Amino acid sequence: MAHETVSLPERPSSKMEKRTWNTPAREPWNEMIRCCLKSIDQHNQMYFETGNSWHLAKAQELRNYVTELKCWLARKEAESTI
Repeated sequence: MAHETVSLPERPSSKMEKRTWNTPAREPWNEMIRCCLKSIDQHNQMYFETGNSWHLAKAQELRNYVTELKCWLARKEAESTI
């Protein structure tokens, strides 16, 4: 029986490129979003190290906030009111 060969996409390099796009609406929020994402990573890491589910809850709260913020920004960009 012949097996089909599947090509996997190339792995991204370990050095991530900086985002090359930005808008005036997002500019003031970029650093806050970056900090929230780093905090989510930190809470996840702490959960894996300690097993304390409080860290999972805080990571989820931050994910919800970032999601809500990005949706709000997208709406404002579509309205072009910022």
